[in-house]
Amino acid sequence: MTDTSPDAPPRQVRRRPKNRRAQIAAESAAAFGAHGYHGVSMDDIARRLDISSTALYRHFPSKYALFREELLRLSGLALRAVALPEEAADWSPRRRLDHVLDAIVVATITNRPTVALARWERRYLEPADFAEFTGQFTTAIAAVRALIRDVHPELDGHDRVVRAVSLFAVISSIGDHHVALSVKALAPLLKATVWTMIDADLPGERAATPIRRAGERPPPFKHELLLRKAVELFHEHGYPNVSVEDIAVAADLSAASAVYRYYRGKSDLLAAAFRRAADRVSAAIAPAVRAATTPAEALGTLIDLYVTGSFDERALTFVYYAEFTHVDRADQVTLRHLQQVIVTEWATLVTEARPELSLAEARILVHASFSLVVDLGRTFGDDGICPPDLVIGLLHAVALGRPSPR
Repeated sequence: MTDTSPDAPPRQVRRRPKNRRAQIAAESAAAFGAHGYHGVSMDDIARRLDISSTALYRHFPSKYALFREELLRLSGLALRAVALPEEAADWSPRRRLDHVLDAIVVATITNRPTVALARWERRYLEPADFAEFTGQFTTAIAAVRALIRDVHPELDGHDRVVRAVSLFAVISSIGDHHVALSVKALAPLLKATVWTMIDADLPGERAATPIRRAGERPPPFKHELLLRKAVELFHEHGYPNVSVEDIAVAADLSAASAVYRYYRGKSDLLAAAFRRAADRVSAAIAPAVRAATTPAEALGTLIDLYVTGSFDERALTFVYYAEFTHVDRADQVTLRHLQQVIVTEWATLVTEARPELSLAEARILVHASFSLVVDLGRTFGDDGICPPDLVIGLLHAVALGRPSPR
């Protein structure tokens, strides 16, 4: 029986917020940003919002629909950032480009929690959506390339597109880490860095520069072959879309069970790949510092080794960035600690070479340098447009504030 006495507490009516759809989109974007597309379920999103799954499905038919909405929102932001106001027709070329850089930096900082989705998870878009997403970013890059042409008409088309891609890579790299820096300091740091890249006198030779390899590799042991094939598959298809059976077939094993003679499973292969990539970078630090006479010289050596090593193992470098959320939790702790040690060692050299920078600012630039190599390799591959020497020059501009000496 309903209590209708005057002293009965008023019945609370739970009303649906008017902005429920936007609230769902924002919360799901935050979840994807933290855990990746495959690391989040519709139930997870419903729990974050304290609503039922049924209520969630009233607004979005699937997890993919939420993912698609966030990625296309980000690509739309890139398009809006490169749009100039009418009065810009009377501005100098440099002021027009500076205005666009401001807009890109502000949009990226504002959306920092989900920026990494656009960098690493976009391959999970369905073909039509992927085409729309990449088309919008391609249009944005073309607009920036045209603005760079107006500022530096002496640059050729390849040089302009490399610098346009580079500035997006450097600015968006803040989505890959959690280094804390106030917006008041972060925004000018990012903008000054990309201006250094735009204005830098970089190596102009476009011939396919040979990658300095350690020599011909002998036929790998079976555990090494398994690791190499697994990395190639993770790079091509994404870790969640690769099975142990796929890896066994790629390594020419008779059955998936044969993989377990060498690795405990797929996740063990991923962790081994991460350790391989981290060890390659960390092992170079002490010898480079010992052999150098200045911090800048040591950092220059590390940049050279990092770029050439990344060109030599493009798939491994990409997987290292794109698949971290799929590493087992226990391995994540160890790997994250090693990552932090590497970044801090590099950042310390940056601050010694550039004492005007704080350690946090230097860490931002080191992360930007690492991300830049991945993005340029993914965009241009081995087509000769962006050879190792050019990438090395760009990393000098980012980390040291000047291009590498010729």
